Amino acid sequence: MLIIAHRGASFEAPENTLTAFGRALDAGADAIELDVYPLQDEWIVFHDRYLARLTAHPGRLQDLTLEQVRKLKVFGQQPVPTLDEALAFIAGRCIVNIELKGADIARGLTRHLRFARAELGFSREQLLVSSFNHHWLRQLKEDHPQQLIGALTTSCPLSYAAFASELQAWSVHIDVDFVTPEFVADAHTRGLQVFVFTVDEPEDMRDLHTMGVDGIFTNHPSVARNVLQGLQVQPSEAWHLD
Repeated sequence: MLIIAHRGASFEAPENTLTAFGRALDAGADAIELDVYPLQDEWIVFHDRYLARLTAHPGRLQDLTLEQVRKLKVFGQQPVPTLDEALAFIAGRCIVNIELKGADIARGLTRHLRFARAELGFSREQLLVSSFNHHWLRQLKEDHPQQLIGALTTSCPLSYAAFASELQAWSVHIDVDFVTPEFVADAHTRGLQVFVFTVDEPEDMRDLHTMGVDGIFTNHPSVARNVLQGLQVQPSEAWHLD
């Protein structure tokens, strides 16, 4: 079962920052999930539409210039990276799941992915693009059929994972509150990988492993690694604001 660091090792460091990604790599995560918004000619690694929770700055990310974003600090500690900076830092050391929080594919997302494969040591199989907006995923897959995509859901549909098959997705990502053995079995029948978010409790990790889930998104990659190795778990102290 793959361990996917949710916004990096976000229990130990401010989410979606290079520090959180470094902690995830140190913990032996198989993959890192990060969130992106398009801004000017760049893609910004950031989760929220509004800035207040993460930066104590008013307003929306989309209303800032790139220069203004460069001055922000996540929880007053870490700068907001661009997608290129995040990919250069990770440099092919693990899978990267890029979740689209806002999408304008024409702004060159695939150009950044091609650069990551050509110059930063990533294989095609190490770059996965996911979203809750299945229209964006369909557009991306139509324009770039070889791109791996993951379809997200916070429900267990009557037709189980059929929506992901329709999109020609590689994986389906489902909320831990709604995943069932029947959903997992249906997805596997369709040739889909099943990844579950967000899983931080050892009991859930063990249950999902038994269920045959292929990977979990977790804020605690080091804890997840210990659970999967059958070790006694003692969560480390969370990062905190000074």
